[in-house]
Amino acid sequence: MTKCLAERAEEVLRTADGRAKTALSHAHAAEWFAARKAGEALPIGQATPPDRPARPDQPALLPPREVPRRRPGTPQGRIALLHALAHIELNAVDLHWDIVARFAHVPMPQGFYDDWVKAADEESKHFNLLCDCLEGMGSHYGALPAHAGMWRAAEDTAKDLMGRLAVVPMVLEARGLDVTPGMIEIFRKAQDGAATAALEAIYAEEVGHVAYGAKWFNFLCGRENLDPKESFHALVRRYFHGALKPPFNEEKRAEAGLPPDFYWPLAEEFPPAFRPDAD
Repeated sequence: MTKCLAERAEEVLRTADGRAKTALSHAHAAEWFAARKAGEALPIGQATPPDRPARPDQPALLPPREVPRRRPGTPQGRIALLHALAHIELNAVDLHWDIVARFAHVPMPQGFYDDWVKAADEESKHFNLLCDCLEGMGSHYGALPAHAGMWRAAEDTAKDLMGRLAVVPMVLEARGLDVTPGMIEIFRKAQDGAATAALEAIYAEEVGHVAYGAKWFNFLCGRENLDPKESFHALVRRYFHGALKPPFNEEKRAEAGLPPDFYWPLAEEFPPAFRPDAD
């Protein structure tokens, strides 16, 4: 019997090993798109995703303040940076499959699933690119402790699809657009061609993931007759812990469909034009 898409998503979430998780992610994505191309889309169905995805025994997951900080000017610091990024990408694989499994009961167009399956497939590639870089430097994913709070946004928005779209792609992944150019420069200066190429590939594709979030957030706002900007501000203030941190990559955010008046009013510091009392 053919598994529905939501069941396939749950299967990925319940797979602990990172390489095995991403291999399954690639396989399910390929089958989804092959069926779509043949005009025989898999049923979306229903699933029972876990509250938290399965994880390998390593890395040890620590509170954010207890994760050691290392300077990226040293090889050990660059390994630590790549390890942290691999951990983010593995969580992103799960976040994108989770949105499929957890919100399968919400009626959405077929294109919604196309976008998040594609995003999960790309995040799987990103995780493996970073693992390859780590192994090329004599390390591996799991060799260092990692951030224990990465799944908090998913837990906080487990019953709110609009909240999930606002916080995960439109805030957390948009933050990646802000910081990745600086990380690319770190590895370029270190003459690490493999890591530079991996980060450039990730950067190019993350714009699309933010754009998927903005597109479907605006779709839901339209369906519910809600103002997108006001709804975004309310949901981020409800579910995101803390202010957004400039500087912002305004060019790439605009490319992804995020105008400045969405994120500047939520920032720690903002120009006068975006003050809440501005005309």
